[in-house]
Amino acid sequence: MRRVLLAAAMFAMSASAQAADMPDYLRGSLSDNYYSPPVNWRGAYVGGQGAWASSSQTFSGSTMDYTAINDLTSITRLGEIRGFGAPVPFGTSGKGSVAYGAFGGYNWQWDDVVAGIEASYLHGNLGGSVSATRQYSSGGALSDGLFHLGSVTSTSTMAISDYATFRARAGYAYDCFLPYAFGGFALGYANVSTSATINDFYSASAGGPFIAAPPLAATHTGENHLVYGYTGGLGVDVRLIAGLFMRAEWEYVRFTQQVDTNVNTLRLGLGYKF
Repeated sequence: MRRVLLAAAMFAMSASAQAADMPDYLRGSLSDNYYSPPVNWRGAYVGGQGAWASSSQTFSGSTMDYTAINDLTSITRLGEIRGFGAPVPFGTSGKGSVAYGAFGGYNWQWDDVVAGIEASYLHGNLGGSVSATRQYSSGGALSDGLFHLGSVTSTSTMAISDYATFRARAGYAYDCFLPYAFGGFALGYANVSTSATINDFYSASAGGPFIAAPPLAATHTGENHLVYGYTGGLGVDVRLIAGLFMRAEWEYVRFTQQVDTNVNTLRLGLGYKF
């Protein structure tokens, strides 16, 4: 029995010594001590993007331009009616548009924390319009000896084709993902226009029948108004290979000049970090 116990002890000591001499990865230490450093997001980057943009505009009447209706008043008999003029359009309109553009920026990184600055540009067909109509009746014969019934429709329109946002962003690097949040300010160019349309019907008698005169229309446009506001949103960058990364993002922009405008965009992009 003593010999059996002695042999077992010698075998255990030999096995322990052999295990101590084994490489770390064979002894299981790889899973205990393995550390995967975060993806390096530090540096400059550029990219292109496509988006679906949805905008809404609230017209308060501040953009109403009477140039168009004044141009028409002198050439229509309805202008002889007391109080004749164009109604002021009020209300909210919305519109969706496909847009495309580019982005670029620079990141700083501290372990898993990433912060940076970025500029983003979009070109699309954003904007909207609202209309208002007012009816007129001469009540008696005008200077042409005829009775007139008519209407004036005025329309206010705002169109934004280009805008850029300048934002600071912060994110957390997790494996190949970089989720982030951002905020900043926005600049854009807008064309604001007011149009007027006059429909006139005339008759030799107060009870008709009335005949339609050719409609009259005029538009006055103010181009390249600078609009500015603020922006905020969320996104995620995903490293694909080397410096190539993919982006998905939601951005909200609000412009308060000319017409109160809200823009929401969903974006997909492809970029490269140098």
